[in-house]
Amino acid sequence: MISEKLENAINDQINAELYSAYLYQAMAAYFEAKSLEGFANWMDVQAQEEMTHARKFYDYLNERGGRVLLDSIEAPKAEWETPIEAFKDAYEHEQKVTKMINDLVDLAIEENDHATNSFLQWFVDEQVEEEASAEEIIDKLEMIGDSGHGLYMYDSKLAERVFVDETAEDEE
Repeated sequence: MISEKLENAINDQINAELYSAYLYQAMAAYFEAKSLEGFANWMDVQAQEEMTHARKFYDYLNERGGRVLLDSIEAPKAEWETPIEAFKDAYEHEQKVTKMINDLVDLAIEENDHATNSFLQWFVDEQVEEEASAEEIIDKLEMIGDSGHGLYMYDSKLAERVFVDETAEDEE
């Protein structure tokens, strides 16, 4: 059985993961409107990842005897001045999620809940990848600058990203 404090915190995290998916889907829509299908694809894959993260928390809370309570999801921003601005927002958002995951780990330790602490380590590692991925794209976009050709080429590169449900691999 999971503590009420952890149950509430994981419910908050489920909502945060669903918001993340919503935010990335809004970014995908922004990029689609700008005819940057590769950028849209990258964000669409990111949204799918966030949905699997939410589901992983959802399933874990149920498995531990907790009660999942879904909350409303705030409307995300819908417009950005440039692609790099969108990715800077994505990077800042991932930093916020990292803090939330770290706070969950701290709470699991405080509650002496070794199972939850163990479960959360996957997310700790995942957040390192999430931040690095967004930061790498920002670095590339800064190199590209105002080059339309560079943006076009990078859009093609981002179109190659495919969704892989990494959470399913852990459950086998």
